[in-house]
Amino acid sequence: MSNVNEAPVLAEQWTGRPYHRKWLLDQANGLFDFFQTATINPKGGFYDLSRDGKPLKTDNPVRGIHMSARMVHCYSIGEMLGRPGAADVVDHGMRYLWRKHRDEKHGGYAWQLDDDGVLDGSKQGYGHAFVLLAAASAKTVGHPLADRMLEDITEVLNDKFWEERHGAIAEEFSQDWQPVAGYRGQNSNMHLTEALMSAYEATGEQHYLDKALSIADLIINRRAREEAFRVAEHFDEEWVVDRNYYHPNEMFRPAGTTPGHWLEWARLVMQLWALTGKQHDWMPEAASGLFYQSMLLGWDRKKGGFFYTLDWDNVPAKTFKLWWPLCEGAAAAHFLNYHQGRELNEENYRKIWNFIANHTIDKEFGGWHEEMTEDLVPSNTLFPGKGDIYHALQACLIPLFPAEGSLTKMIQEHPLSI
Repeated sequence: MSNVNEAPVLAEQWTGRPYHRKWLLDQANGLFDFFQTATINPKGGFYDLSRDGKPLKTDNPVRGIHMSARMVHCYSIGEMLGRPGAADVVDHGMRYLWRKHRDEKHGGYAWQLDDDGVLDGSKQGYGHAFVLLAAASAKTVGHPLADRMLEDITEVLNDKFWEERHGAIAEEFSQDWQPVAGYRGQNSNMHLTEALMSAYEATGEQHYLDKALSIADLIINRRAREEAFRVAEHFDEEWVVDRNYYHPNEMFRPAGTTPGHWLEWARLVMQLWALTGKQHDWMPEAASGLFYQSMLLGWDRKKGGFFYTLDWDNVPAKTFKLWWPLCEGAAAAHFLNYHQGRELNEENYRKIWNFIANHTIDKEFGGWHEEMTEDLVPSNTLFPGKGDIYHALQACLIPLFPAEGSLTKMIQEHPLSI
């Protein structure tokens, strides 16, 4: 077994094989092609797409802030790689975030808009995390609004969301910043951790990295460790786990536990370990624990894929299969492969990509199936179509680069080779 501080590239790893690398890049280009023009709403923001790549709704569709921000992030990556047309998508998204989502009266960024303006003006930690990610990514490609947005969203996060005594952010406020009491969530903090690392890489400002470390310590090193490296989703205001929490929005706040988030945290913790000088020994341990628990408890051993949720006895609860846990699993396996070189990491990396290739990639219309039944039939009970490039694109590109930081940083520092 390699020392955890080494970065072995084993000959048998797929990520070193030119064919596999070209295959991944082809999948990334297919995703870029699927979304690049069809998703542009000429009135601002982006359409959700149907299975065949057409707008699901053109008559006054709802635009969520996280979708616009994710498109900015992803096409900033495309621009960095040299993809023609990507800069136009970045500009389209940045102007919508800055001119429409930004609340000039109260500050912060509104959760949902339509053609008539603000539809839901609440201030959500989840949405603000992605605004920070968008601003940091746009800065790497020199967008003229990036510095102003980065300064603005940082001030909002610091002044409104950050709770120093816990070392994490609050979840939600009304449009005029009245607290929505009684809940703290790991999901918004997880995505903020990703965004904070990107902001640190884009600016060199240490306070971003310090906050990322604080959140990871709370949610993973303390709370997830207490649960045998299963990530609890829902907490009260004192960050005590709420095992009985229920919310009707199962897309953002599903009951029970979500193995896909264990995988996502495994990648983020290893990335944080690299960025903090590989000095926190708990991080590789936690990342391995999170990854192996998700494969042990969350992977469907009969049919493949990850169950969406488990109950607190580790029994599958919502048994349909989503695309994004597979994406996060592939990325996490790459990070663990890169730093640890264990045979089991490579085995799981191949298992996940085999499933994606055989079941998740839509060979008829392009893009990826975002949802399948337990029996692997494409379905749309939770996700209405194909609305999101973010998870799949990162899954395809992360294995093409060293696992030492965010994609934006790695693309800057390491010319792509296949």
